[in-house]
Amino acid sequence: MENPTSFHVIESGGVCSPLGFTAGAVGAGIKYEGRDDLALLLSDAPCVATAVFTRNAVQASAVQVSRRHLQDSCARAIIANSGCANACTGDRGLADAEAVCGFAAESIGIKPEDVLIASTGVVGTYLPLDRMKTAVPRISPAPSGGHAFARAIMTTDTVSKEIAVSATVGGQTFTIGAAAKGSGMIHPDMGTLLVFITTDAAVQPTFLRESLGRVVDKTFNMVSIDGDTSPSDTVFLLANGRSNVRPIEASSGASFETALHYVCETLAIEIASDGEGAGKLIEIHVREAISEGDARLAARTISTSPLVKAAVHGADPNWGRVATAIGRSGARVDASCMGILLNGVEVMRQGLPAPYDEALLVSSLKGDKTTIEVTLGLGSSRATAWGCDLSEDYVTINSSYTS
Repeated sequence: MENPTSFHVIESGGVCSPLGFTAGAVGAGIKYEGRDDLALLLSDAPCVATAVFTRNAVQASAVQVSRRHLQDSCARAIIANSGCANACTGDRGLADAEAVCGFAAESIGIKPEDVLIASTGVVGTYLPLDRMKTAVPRISPAPSGGHAFARAIMTTDTVSKEIAVSATVGGQTFTIGAAAKGSGMIHPDMGTLLVFITTDAAVQPTFLRESLGRVVDKTFNMVSIDGDTSPSDTVFLLANGRSNVRPIEASSGASFETALHYVCETLAIEIASDGEGAGKLIEIHVREAISEGDARLAARTISTSPLVKAAVHGADPNWGRVATAIGRSGARVDASCMGILLNGVEVMRQGLPAPYDEALLVSSLKGDKTTIEVTLGLGSSRATAWGCDLSEDYVTINSSYTS
């Protein structure tokens, strides 16, 4: 495979940065008045398409319909709504999701099976089809509509999440753009997480699917806000080939995957930073594990520990909570080999307390990011995970979400 790609971040970039993609949004009154909550993403050419879906056994109608529409690995558009997850809604929910795809297809002149769908919001509520049918034709996709699309998919997010990079391979340039939403009900194996990725590269379908799977596993599946997963989680990737670069496949795909990983990791960190009620980002690095699987287990367990998250919120250097989280993670651990650093300060060395200046460390922990570094001392594998602190605001937000 070729050397990693040379790429740069596009200022104010998003899903419409790649050639041939347009987007738009309108307010349909699905849950919130006075804001856009229905959005459409469109390619002017057929796309090779793939997705990674939630592993939750309870799956929203949008997930089931999009799986069906992706059986031929082709798509032209995605219709997305916030405010209603259309989950646990049975046959009616499936029919409603198909109907919304039909509304979009009729509006833009394509086949319904070439439309994918994503829904996020309250579980156990039905889509307001009458309002959505009226609203869809009012969406006017445009090259400048990516930012409106990113805002319309938000629920409890406090900021929209967008990025685009331009990559050069062998003198040829392609672009990857993306928008994401996610703030709560987020846990490894995907959370209330919707991600829409576009590229004007031409990509071989099998490589596109496998590449997205690998990247999601190392980025979005290493984020945890609260330990809960959602029935709606989806990461879509559409490649329309409009940049006219040579088709990318496994033998020539390292550059593409490197750029895709950067896009997804950036969004994963933004999602962790914007966790419901969060004031601090937590970044966890586990090194010298016996296997990558063990490194991932340890890192993910730390990121989900309520005790660790509460300690970070209070700037409490209680590293014992980190050590015990690792011990219950299921990873192979020898406490006598283990070391821990908090914000670069060594607090545990070979299973024993290490001397440190507590006042200085507490001061450091009051910042908006806490880095936890763990050395297991058993091998050469590593993993990184992201999470956030646990605050009183998290309880407040989730105690009145449906009302």
